[in-house]
Amino acid sequence: MPFEFIKMQIPEIILIVPKIFKDDRGFFMEIYKKSDFEKNGIKEEFIQDNYSYSIKGVLRGLHFQKEPYSQAKIIKCIKGEIFDVAVDIKKNSPTYGKWISIILSENNHYMLYIPTGFAHGFLTLSDTAGVQYKTSCEYMPQFEAGIIWNDPDINIKWPDNNAIVSSKDSKLSMLKNI
Repeated sequence: MPFEFIKMQIPEIILIVPKIFKDDRGFFMEIYKKSDFEKNGIKEEFIQDNYSYSIKGVLRGLHFQKEPYSQAKIIKCIKGEIFDVAVDIKKNSPTYGKWISIILSENNHYMLYIPTGFAHGFLTLSDTAGVQYKTSCEYMPQFEAGIIWNDPDINIKWPDNNAIVSSKDSKLSMLKNI
């Protein structure tokens, strides 16, 4: 199998480690294979691909889309390095308000599956970063929402508390107000 699927501390979130085929020309890897993903519990149909480019210190998030247009995501950093975060926002969940983080980079090739019911964000650690992600629902601006990145009730341990945050993201609500 060209992937290893590892459940994170919040078991709905899955770290995907692709198999890298290297030789003197470079390397090859599969990024997505529906049959393998489905066998490992990732059953959504992914219908939109997005790409963002950020400079060092940029923090994007914590974003999600409200029902009925919530999005599952598969995140991959294809250039540079990011500190990637997912927060459980499902009110009846035993892990409500809990978060996980992982470093995604062009060197480790990791991908992160984040199901619906989670807010997502990342901080750029390298000089620049290119992040590609698949979503299970198209972007619907009227259903977009988010949580402020430094919500004290969530208490994410960001590697840099002097992040560059957009004016839009700096006005997001705290989890308890959503």
